[in-house]
Amino acid sequence: MARVLSAQRRDSLASVSETSAITLPCTDLAKAIEFFTRELDCRLDAIFPADDPRWAELSREGARIRLERAGEARRGTGWIEGRAGMLYRDLVPSRLGGHAIVSHLKIPKGGEVPDYVHFHDVALQLIYCRKGWVKVVYEDQGPPFQLVAGDAVLQPPGIRHRVLEASPGLEIFEVSSPAEHVTRVDHALALPNERGDASRRWGGQRFVRHVASEAKWVTWRAPGFVQRDLGVGEASEQRASAVVVKRRSPFKSIELAPLDRSVIWIVLEGGVVVREDAGVRTLGRDDAHVLAPGSEVELEAWAEAELLEVVLPHPVSA
Repeated sequence: MARVLSAQRRDSLASVSETSAITLPCTDLAKAIEFFTRELDCRLDAIFPADDPRWAELSREGARIRLERAGEARRGTGWIEGRAGMLYRDLVPSRLGGHAIVSHLKIPKGGEVPDYVHFHDVALQLIYCRKGWVKVVYEDQGPPFQLVAGDAVLQPPGIRHRVLEASPGLEIFEVSSPAEHVTRVDHALALPNERGDASRRWGGQRFVRHVASEAKWVTWRAPGFVQRDLGVGEASEQRASAVVVKRRSPFKSIELAPLDRSVIWIVLEGGVVVREDAGVRTLGRDDAHVLAPGSEVELEAWAEAELLEVVLPHPVSA
């Protein structure tokens, strides 16, 4: 049956090879992509969005095919299989009104990742290694390297990269703007490439790799807390900033001055209590919370509490 279907699809592709595109509906996008790439020798060119793919564009011999998944977006608080078999969980369902997505990613089995050289149509994208390690390679950034727990990278808009391998149980936090964006495949570039240029900029931003074991802790914007800066502010020309904040004494409560930007907190260790005019919320490990611009807040941090804080405009501009 598969051979018959394959032959039929090949005839269909041949008939549209000189037209602009053909759109095909499907119920399982991942299986449809696998069939068209493996059985029909098509190549994947783009997919949207990465966390819950609803369409994909493929091509072969001049023919272009758009696969569209039937049904609504599967957005929620549970895990969803996204691009390249990675699992995604939405930490901020509101997505700041579409301005940003805060994702918790994991690869349970580890090993080689079925990824490809690609880039994202984003204004901002931060990757933070939550647990385990992941081997990645980036355009103009030398040979592949490992991100381990606590490490982070700022991925400038359009930088080509590829996920190569992961430890079992890998977990990642990813903050991207806008919330939904296209991932595009680059079939021409092989990574690592020969060129090395640490100062190169993409969309006005520079790639930065933060190594947690080499970081220095300094005073945070509130007394009694310390931070390690991930280098996002300088590399993004102040489009955003990102720090890991730590408090070692128990039950430290402090009032924070309001910022004119959106603030995202992700709890890495311990727990915190956030008091705002809108109410009180207790956050535990891997919970996230967003402070709107101008919010006055009281933060109560438990012993060994540790936060990833990302500050960004609302909306982020490219």
